[in-house]
Amino acid sequence: MPEFGLLGRTLQHSFSQTYFTQKFHNLDLPDHEYGLFELSALHELPALLAARPGLRGLNVTIPYKEQIWPFLDEVAPSAARVGAVNVVEFRADGCLIGHNTDYLGFRESVRNLLPVHLPADFRALVLGSGGASKAVEVALRDLNIGYWVVSRNPLGSGLTYDDLTPRLLHDHPLIINTTPLGTFPNVQECPPIPYAALTPHHYLHDLIYNPAETEFMKRGAAAGAQVKNGFEMLCLQAEASWNIWQG
Repeated sequence: MPEFGLLGRTLQHSFSQTYFTQKFHNLDLPDHEYGLFELSALHELPALLAARPGLRGLNVTIPYKEQIWPFLDEVAPSAARVGAVNVVEFRADGCLIGHNTDYLGFRESVRNLLPVHLPADFRALVLGSGGASKAVEVALRDLNIGYWVVSRNPLGSGLTYDDLTPRLLHDHPLIINTTPLGTFPNVQECPPIPYAALTPHHYLHDLIYNPAETEFMKRGAAAGAQVKNGFEMLCLQAEASWNIWQG
């Protein structure tokens, strides 16, 4: 029986199983299954693979998008470019190939949020510096949008949340939350930015899709900003994952 699934540490928030179960139903593939594989640490992965010989593909989520590299035989150019893996292809010869479809999903999703024609100096703030952030950075470079990465402990030339002044927000109309802050069940949480500085000229994209409206989005909408959650990105990256698994 062909089996697919999502690999992560805590997966009760995930919609991926529902998405693929419905997809298999629509495609009349009753023998296909999509499971949720919660691992407390990634050293448990070989045992999972041994116990699931029918696995044909995996999605990977927090916090394993970067940690999974040593368990792979090869990484595709998409994953090498991003520096993170969110899709694992199981080849017929037994090799595991890492891919990244997150950046494709985000790139198309944010295109649908923003105006078609952007000013040359249009800039973004990327909140968070994990594997999802790396995919967002690649997508922004594809779109020729300059950006700063904001995190609690920045590396290199990044910013901290303490650096976020009203002026800085004014100069960066697009703000992307790549952190898990606000994910169900901790729906009251949100990134610590100066929300009072938001205006109707801002665009807020949250990679979270559960809940459908995060606290980050609520505060942006209250200021008149355009807001969007991560559901479209999820669907786009999931379709790209399926295409990879189908060869």
